[in-house]
Amino acid sequence: MDLFKKTLDPIVALAIIALLDVFLFVIVGAWTVGGGETMIAGLVAKYVLGAKTLARIPFWTLVFTPTWAYWKIYISLGMGFGAFVAAVLSKEFYWRVPRHLSEWVMITIGGLLMGIGIRMSFVCNVSTFFGLTPEMNLGGYLAVSGIVAGAWVGSLIYKKVLEA
Repeated sequence: MDLFKKTLDPIVALAIIALLDVFLFVIVGAWTVGGGETMIAGLVAKYVLGAKTLARIPFWTLVFTPTWAYWKIYISLGMGFGAFVAAVLSKEFYWRVPRHLSEWVMITIGGLLMGIGIRMSFVCNVSTFFGLTPEMNLGGYLAVSGIVAGAWVGSLIYKKVLEA
């Protein structure tokens, strides 16, 4: 498969993404992947904790009642599956396991901070880059600025810890 052996021209790739985003916006409106992932977490929590326990948490009764009918779940699952298939077909897939406890701690803290940021902004990084920003939404540009700044600071911290 030659398609997976070389990268697309960034201009062509962005034009395709923008065109698909227009169709997606016209068909379903603005979308976020974070909602689908939140619903998946709710369904897992419902299975592990039980429906009665989950019902005592207001978020799961007022904001997101866990249900498999929530269509954004399938966007999240489809993106994960598509990324996996693309990585395997391009022979770029491999398992990487952090070797040091400090790496596990940084990964955990970074993941928690990203999760908190997603819940506070009620969007996700994917929809920010491919949804809000091409739609010329100021919030998208602010979010992208925060993501880039956070990634830069995080990489500096990561580099310092690895050098120690």
